Amino acid sequence: MHGYEGNKDDLLKRLRRAEGQVRGIARMVDDDQYCIDILTQVSAVTKALENVALSLLDDHLSHCVAEAAAQGGPVAEEKLKEANQAIARLVRS
Repeated sequence: MHGYEGNKDDLLKRLRRAEGQVRGIARMVDDDQYCIDILTQVSAVTKALENVALSLLDDHLSHCVAEAAAQGGPVAEEKLKEANQAIARLVRS
């Protein structure tokens, strides 16, 4: 079972909403809408995806990493390294 299993429905709902926002942005570009209006929508969908990422990260830390830390050893080291890399990717984006 993945750490996000309890939040799966919420995550899917958020992702579907973001998907709809992206389609709306494409329509705005196709309809030659004002640049600032499009950028506002891009900012909104970016924030929505960041929230999905943070939720997934929280689930991963509280489930996968916590279980590995309880086991200790190389499994814990690998999960901590993996989590650090994921956090670094989020901070860079």
